[in-house]
Amino acid sequence: MDREEIFRIVEAQNVKFIRLQFTDILGVFKSISITVDQLGKALDGELMFDGSSIEGFVRIEESDMYLRPDLDTFLVLPWISPNSASRTARLICDVFDPDGNPFEGCPRYALTRVLNEAREMGYTMQVGPEPEFFLFQINEDGTPTLNTHDKASYFDLPPVDKGEEARRDMVETLQSIGFEIEAAHHEVAPGQHEIDFKYMEALKTADNIMTFRIVVRTVAQRHGLHATFMPKPIFGINGSGMHMHISLFNGNQNAFYDADKEDGLSDVCRHFIAGILKHAPAIAAITGPTVNSYKRLVPGYEAPVYIAWSHRNRSPLIRIPAKRGMSTRLEVRSPDPSCNPYLGMTVLLKAGLEGIRLKLEPPAPVEQNIYEMDLASRIEQGISSLPENLFEALKELRHDALIQEALGQHIFSRFLKAKTTEWENYSSRVYDWEVNEYLEKF
Repeated sequence: MDREEIFRIVEAQNVKFIRLQFTDILGVFKSISITVDQLGKALDGELMFDGSSIEGFVRIEESDMYLRPDLDTFLVLPWISPNSASRTARLICDVFDPDGNPFEGCPRYALTRVLNEAREMGYTMQVGPEPEFFLFQINEDGTPTLNTHDKASYFDLPPVDKGEEARRDMVETLQSIGFEIEAAHHEVAPGQHEIDFKYMEALKTADNIMTFRIVVRTVAQRHGLHATFMPKPIFGINGSGMHMHISLFNGNQNAFYDADKEDGLSDVCRHFIAGILKHAPAIAAITGPTVNSYKRLVPGYEAPVYIAWSHRNRSPLIRIPAKRGMSTRLEVRSPDPSCNPYLGMTVLLKAGLEGIRLKLEPPAPVEQNIYEMDLASRIEQGISSLPENLFEALKELRHDALIQEALGQHIFSRFLKAKTTEWENYSSRVYDWEVNEYLEKF
């Protein structure tokens, strides 16, 4: 999209405000609103903001930052204020420093940098996400509860699935802004849903995930519900994941497919898998970035706990869906929807590219259900586990030079500091479970 087209749309649809959106290191969408009169300056990358107020960006003495919109991300938001006929549009921006250089702390730039590395090797990365979320009831004052809006389960229909109307509204809203929706359904847990949209080039997919979150939460609110992407809000039921279906393309050819191989997987695909498995413990800190993420990554709830891969079953970290040809891909099952999608794709791609460069070989695929294997069997087959908590994941991140390189020193150091503080705050608290368990016992 070019400037002229943007101005034409703005005039034709009565757009009065523009949201300049960007993502902080922790994966939270931020926005600066401007009037349409400032659009020209925004498109020229002349608008400045205070980066010291954003988590993990810069110190107060170096706060001036610039936003440079990606014109291809322009869209008119699909809702109109009830008190006005005017519309609001958005542009997703890259962050630059005052010298005109890409800001090292911008997650979108981190992904762009590794995508360029892949491009130099002859590859482009395609990603299709499967984001899950919960819908909860809200109190009269608008605060969310942990009361699910239904007791439905996997693929249930109305009237058992009471979220069907809200989910349909989400789908229609997403379609109105250009999303190609492939599937939408109730998930396993009560109040849990999934909406899948078509794979695209990695940067576009990351942008779409951020937009998806906003749409889902906004539509849910209009239905009197609270949508959350928290990985494990309720004990004893499945948590929410965001499986990523990944493929590499060499021109118009799927680089993961080889018709001459018995299983249809190319050497490039196997090397890519090996790279991810090698760095999986450190990657976990990025794809499962919260204390709560590891409440999801436990046996018994269909979440991947073990570092392995398979052609069929869903218990390992990586599964290979059955389709071949142009649809050949791997499904990485560890990411959850709280992760920063730019950084998640950055580290997965970086690890996979190392596997290709070094021609790493993965272990043999594990076709049996790992959840049913005992410890001795897992040790015998060389199957290790993902970190059990955020502290262990951060420890792995501290010792993985490649994943640090993927993030860049700025993001790595700020992310590590923020998440170490998060763990310390969590581990020093006294929780109801402890009181109930120990108060009268000791």
